[in-house]
Amino acid sequence: MYSIIEGFRKALFLILYLDPELLRIILLSLKVSGTALIISTALGLPVGSLTGLKKFPGRGFIMTILNTLMGLPPVVVGLFVYLVLSRRGPFGFMALLYTPLAMVIAQSILAFPIVAALSHSAIIKIDPLIKQASFTLGATPFQVTTAMIREARYGIMAAVIAAFGRVMAEVGAILIVGGNIAGYTRVMTTTIALETDKGNFELALALGIILLMLSLVINMALYLVQRKGVLQT
Repeated sequence: MYSIIEGFRKALFLILYLDPELLRIILLSLKVSGTALIISTALGLPVGSLTGLKKFPGRGFIMTILNTLMGLPPVVVGLFVYLVLSRRGPFGFMALLYTPLAMVIAQSILAFPIVAALSHSAIIKIDPLIKQASFTLGATPFQVTTAMIREARYGIMAAVIAAFGRVMAEVGAILIVGGNIAGYTRVMTTTIALETDKGNFELALALGIILLMLSLVINMALYLVQRKGVLQT
């Protein structure tokens, strides 16, 4: 029978001695998720700011869509991206399927509504008097927008951290569009699933430990940001 203690011992050996395969998988995971986070933040923050600062027809509908997308199953996103990027899809000519870029696209779609919706929530909670005072002091609309975003910065940071936690732990979508190709599209979550099925528990446990450590860091950062935001109010 496989010894759990022996498995953890070998897993720690892989971590402490910086196993090349382990490092390659971790770095690719961080690269894919980090790139997706940058893209989703660049797109989601303006949307969240616009819906939070401006009242216009259809704003409620947009927020309903964003809130719905926050709970979208990753496998559905993976299926959608697969169909779009497949050979018969509209972007099949770009040959992006089963590449890291396809994984970035899938994770960006998952992270975007989280950043946008949570940023919106952070901005609408800001005291309206700040906006009124800024206009009274002669601030331009851009300066007012900047001031509001600055006041909501802790909530926005929490949104970004939450989105990063979501994409780092994601497996369904990237498995569909990435294919889990060794040395090319294999990331931590998909490797854990594969190696567990193969019975290679050492690598799976090592990656599981790393993923848990990253999750702990992400949640600690989220807690500290939220706590600082509460203290500032």
